Amino acid sequence: MHTCKTYYHSASNSDGRATLQTMILARQTSRCVAVKGRTRRAVQCVASAARQDAHQHKPFISRRQLVGTAGLLTAGAAGAAAAAAAEEERRGERVIHSDAEWRSILTSGQYKILREAGTELPGSSPLNSEKRRGKFVCAGCGAPLFSSAAKFNSGTGWPSFYEPLPGAVAETLDTSIFFYPRTEVRCKACGGHLGHVFDDGPAPTGLRYCMNGLALEFKPAGDAAPQA
Repeated sequence: MHTCKTYYHSASNSDGRATLQTMILARQTSRCVAVKGRTRRAVQCVASAARQDAHQHKPFISRRQLVGTAGLLTAGAAGAAAAAAAEEERRGERVIHSDAEWRSILTSGQYKILREAGTELPGSSPLNSEKRRGKFVCAGCGAPLFSSAAKFNSGTGWPSFYEPLPGAVAETLDTSIFFYPRTEVRCKACGGHLGHVFDDGPAPTGLRYCMNGLALEFKPAGDAAPQA
């Protein structure tokens, strides 16, 4: 039995063609079986070690790394676009307060929703059962947002409408959930976060404006009669 190291030492003495690198790689291999003074296993050992070494030091990026990098770049670009669109929308806001003023105007729950884009627990709003005629207005600035005629029971636990009043809301891309872009709905007058709109609503629009009850207040019509 001869080790790869012994074989390559002999080969170097016989023909002088073994390099220092080959000798180093040979030392890293296991014991090999000598066949007729030349060991094919030794050649396989060194070739295998060379392939492993090349694999460990290859200057290429893996497919997983490439996909991950591309995903981050795409998400970053989408986030930047959404921020720019939101900033453009907010330039048209008519009601502007400092953060301290908003905190004094709103309850803690309203502030969490309207100014920090929070989400209330489903089924927690009394507006889910509101059936009177009237309008739903922004809890932050009082701007009219939805007619009671557009309200429907979506079964989601949040007050839902199939359309807003004309020009009442602004819609922007929301990428806060990774790889799940949504359309955010804000009060056009003050920029307060209301909720999101989805395309699974009833006729005639096919849309579902899923709103946080804390972002809204109900103003009944003069007769305050329940809707059919």
